[in-house]
Amino acid sequence: MRKLSFRHIETLQAIATAGSLIQAAAALNVTPAALTARVKSLEQAFGFRLFDRLPTGMRMTKAGEGALEAAQVVEKALKDFGDVVRAIATGEGGRLSVGAVSTAKYFAPRLIAAFVRSRPRVDLRFLIGNRDATVESLRNGAIEVALAGRPPRDLAVETFPLGPHPYVLIAPPDHRLRSVRNLQRNDLAGEAFLFREPGSGTRSLFEDFIGDTAIRTVQLGMELGSNETIKQAVMAGLGVALISAHTVAAEIESERLICLDVDGLPIIRRWFVVNRTDRALSPAARAFRDFAVQEGERFLPELAGKGG
Repeated sequence: MRKLSFRHIETLQAIATAGSLIQAAAALNVTPAALTARVKSLEQAFGFRLFDRLPTGMRMTKAGEGALEAAQVVEKALKDFGDVVRAIATGEGGRLSVGAVSTAKYFAPRLIAAFVRSRPRVDLRFLIGNRDATVESLRNGAIEVALAGRPPRDLAVETFPLGPHPYVLIAPPDHRLRSVRNLQRNDLAGEAFLFREPGSGTRSLFEDFIGDTAIRTVQLGMELGSNETIKQAVMAGLGVALISAHTVAAEIESERLICLDVDGLPIIRRWFVVNRTDRALSPAARAFRDFAVQEGERFLPELAGKGG
């Protein structure tokens, strides 16, 4: 049984269709003697007769019909296998894991949905976490591609720009500085600031922005581990926050929040598509990376305006 091959499946199908050894041999472009030898080896391997030899030709036995049905199942499985392999090789199919920093959740799902619509046979897994968690997923191989605003420096990666990533200072609509233009950092001294947890890209950017300006942090009795928490806290009047403009586009448009006009803001960073250079990308991952670079910017929220 171990020596059975696709050639044997062809033999069964050809003889069953032709009903004649000579005609089947012609269809397969082999000699009748060679085809006879194949049938004999198959019957010896199976331990039963596949065909009745009649004066008018060859007719499958009941056992042969069962073998033919099984052969057709195998043939379909082989075809399906070939289709899957071709899809994987071209990036039209296969498995793919994409990670994104939490700030990217305001556009990444739409980007990924558009990619999946263009390649429905790709089995895509999507992970969202803060920057440290996303970098660790890239490091340990849990994801192949990451969407991030600040690529890791301690990992061999290549980065491709996806689009602009602006940061603004948000405040409640009735904030005392809402109408002041060209605020300086010193004007923010003593202001109550809210910011993300250590390990987030926004936290690092905030620390670079505020420098040695004296500020007052807010003790909320809970960790500000998400942009949603920060937005709600600012709307409640608990303080101001430096945050990605992409996370507050809807709130700015509906005037539930405002952007303070501060010198040096918005800070324009970039969104990047990131992958390891020391690991081969799957075709599906390469296809997603190329799609994100070419189409990603159109999924970014519109830049929130400045002023109250």
